[in-house]
Amino acid sequence: MLALLASGSSRSSSNNKLAESENSAQNSNNMSWGTELWDQNENLAIHTNRGIDALDKFANFLRDRVAIETEYAGKLRRLVKNYQPKKKEEEDNEFTSVQAFRNLLKEVGDLAGQREVVSESLQLQIIAGVTLLSKTLREDRKKCLSDGATLQQNLTTQLSSLDRAKRNYEKAYRDSEKAVDSYKRADMDLNLSRAEVERYKNVMTSKIQQSDDAKNEYANQLQKTNNLQQQHYSMLLPSVLNRLQELDEKRTRGFREFIVGAADVESSVAPIIARCMEGIVKAGESINEKEDTFKVIERYQSGFTPPRDIPFEDLSKCDPDSVQESHYSNSTSNHLTIRGTMSANKLKKRVGIFNIFGSNKNSLTADGQKEDFSDLPPNQRRKKLQAKIAELTQNIAQETKARDGLMKMKIVYEANSSLGNPMTVEGQLNESEHKLEKLKVDLKKYQGFLEKASQVPTATSSPQASRNQLQNGHRTSRHSNGSADDHHDDGDDQPDDAGSLSRSDSEDNVAQIQNGHNNNNNGSASPESGLGTSHTSLPGSGQGSANENAIGEDTYYETEVETLNPVGKCRALYPFEASSEGSIPMSEGEELQVIEIDQGDGWTRVRRENNSNGWDEGFVPTSYIECTLYA
Repeated sequence: MLALLASGSSRSSSNNKLAESENSAQNSNNMSWGTELWDQNENLAIHTNRGIDALDKFANFLRDRVAIETEYAGKLRRLVKNYQPKKKEEEDNEFTSVQAFRNLLKEVGDLAGQREVVSESLQLQIIAGVTLLSKTLREDRKKCLSDGATLQQNLTTQLSSLDRAKRNYEKAYRDSEKAVDSYKRADMDLNLSRAEVERYKNVMTSKIQQSDDAKNEYANQLQKTNNLQQQHYSMLLPSVLNRLQELDEKRTRGFREFIVGAADVESSVAPIIARCMEGIVKAGESINEKEDTFKVIERYQSGFTPPRDIPFEDLSKCDPDSVQESHYSNSTSNHLTIRGTMSANKLKKRVGIFNIFGSNKNSLTADGQKEDFSDLPPNQRRKKLQAKIAELTQNIAQETKARDGLMKMKIVYEANSSLGNPMTVEGQLNESEHKLEKLKVDLKKYQGFLEKASQVPTATSSPQASRNQLQNGHRTSRHSNGSADDHHDDGDDQPDDAGSLSRSDSEDNVAQIQNGHNNNNNGSASPESGLGTSHTSLPGSGQGSANENAIGEDTYYETEVETLNPVGKCRALYPFEASSEGSIPMSEGEELQVIEIDQGDGWTRVRRENNSNGWDEGFVPTSYIECTLYA
């Protein structure tokens, strides 16, 4: 019940307000400045001037706002440009958070565009209209005030004429009164002659006539003044004041339209801005932390297993020299621990047979990586090779389409020579064939890389047993003094393709010089490509020791086979099965001596103590070890 009463009272109050507004509107329609403000000409002139000044102030406000909108849009665009991902950051585009941020930047750029639209619309539609209206109103106001001043001047002139006629009438009336009095006194004075009395009578008659003329003039001027004044206040002045009223109403109406127009400009871009906001929200909601986590794993997963426990070293059973060397390396404070490869500009570079007969088949790509990506961990290497194969496949498909199109064009030209010369297409067709053949060669090459990468032994398992175990009935132990202990079964040692080094061609040449026969190495690139040559192919090591005197006369080789002093030590991060000549196996956590650091080919030359045969020496992947160099 109370709610009904409250609603009824609110409705009645709203109806009363509506009725009052309608009554005030009707009253305002019946009222005009010409009738109600006939005597406020000066105040109306001041009021209209202030109104136009307010309109100009509104125009200045819009100009300042346009400047702010333009500056805001420009700064937004500059902000978006500054935070655009750099070229080196393009690899992070796969993450949903990075994609969401890029979409956010795109939406903010669209917002900047909408602010520019608002700025341009306000400038072209609102500010231009306000400026034109203000100019028109000032001209009309000036004309109205000029007309009003002219009317007032005419009325003032007529009033002056009336006042002058009235003063003349008053003077003539007084003069006639004096003349009458003088005549009466003269007529009663017996001492005056009749001629003098007659003169006073004539003067009296003249003054009375002048008084009557002045009276008539005064009456005439009074009638003119009354007529002009009535016309002035009933028609002429109201007309001018009504024009001022229309001018002021036009200004007020324009003010309303311009404010509503400015709001409409803002409202016109509101749906687009709302869509931009929806896009930003959608971009934020598209972020998936689990997906990003999976992509991080996809990108950085190496395929290795964590290192096992570090074995205990019983110093009582070790060589005193190695104990002293280990103590020296541990006590050195100025040492550098690195993982992976290290520049060789501070240490001695490899010389000798590695540079004479070596040929690096793994050339570097534009981004500094090897052509077969052998410097990457196994899992990442396979992904890179798969991506490269997909890219080459796509390029082959595109080039095939281009070649087919050229062939069709050539057939058409041969059928109708008026369309073109077939020989003009021949050069393009040959070039396309050449490109296509090169792409197919590259595809076959990278497919071979991928096949070998898939066969590379991982940290947990290896298709090939350790070099220290029997393989094909042949076992070899390499020493720094160049001796070798070989145990042969029936048959020759023939390593498979995956076990051959990238520079095996040069190795074969050296081996033929030393041993007088070929080792049946087919020269195919191994997964651990980049090794200069096999250590067993050096003079004085392995089979080459038998014929050392054949080429040992050269002091260059004599220098190369000297025992090298260790430049540091390393610890195996992952187990490695030697799958190519010149490399040695190692177990996880095993410590070795570094005798040559990585020279940019991804391999480090190491040495291990062998209690039975002295020292084992060879190469291991740099990415599998953690090096500590001596100061």
